[in-house]
Amino acid sequence: MPLVSAGVIFTTVFLTSFVSGIFGMAGGLILMGVLVSLVGVASAMIIHGVIQMFANGYRAYLLRAYMIWPVFGFYCLGAVAGIGLLIFVSWTPDRRLVYLMLGLIPLLLWLPKNLLRLNIERPGQSILAGFCVQVLNTLVGVAGPLLDIFFVRSSMGRQQIVATKSVTQSLSHLVKASFWSWPVIAQAGWAAMPPIYLFIIALPLSMLGTRLGGLVLQRMTDDRFRRWMRSLVTIIGSIFLLRAAGLY
Repeated sequence: MPLVSAGVIFTTVFLTSFVSGIFGMAGGLILMGVLVSLVGVASAMIIHGVIQMFANGYRAYLLRAYMIWPVFGFYCLGAVAGIGLLIFVSWTPDRRLVYLMLGLIPLLLWLPKNLLRLNIERPGQSILAGFCVQVLNTLVGVAGPLLDIFFVRSSMGRQQIVATKSVTQSLSHLVKASFWSWPVIAQAGWAAMPPIYLFIIALPLSMLGTRLGGLVLQRMTDDRFRRWMRSLVTIIGSIFLLRAAGLY
């Protein structure tokens, strides 16, 4: 991998981990878009999966006191069902399709609240979230905004939202990294995998960005958190739609 590309990835990992440390999402969208522009789709999925798994896991650890474990338990049931479906899927999207999906997914946050009466605190809907998010995250790379619409009507505070979302996303990215790694290893061997130094440097950067973002989160109000999160992912989604259309 060229040193310039590696440098761009390291910088992006730190900045996007900082953003995700505040909002529990959005950073993954940006990181995925950058990775797809620098490396192949399969490599992008693997790199993104590993980095996001550790970043989300560390964020969940930092906010473990706020974790809503019953929600995570039911989410896992749905995720297992999603993994069962993925076993029978063989699909590789091209770059333009990835950009299109990265642009469309954030628009889910603008669905009227009364249109979908979803609440992650309800066991059945938590299971549904686990299934849908796991499948979409594995095949497209990112599913944070989809997960977020399950949290809109919840009674959770901002720390509980970020903590619970982080542990669910850590699981989702673990599955994604595994899903995309096995075919690469089977077809071309370990030499075709992203270089190990990339992870050795990127993972501490993701932890540092997550830590600093968490400090900002503590100073925000719940109202400002929800408002800024929606605006941020909408801007990011619009940029990716332009990229998918070849206009950017």
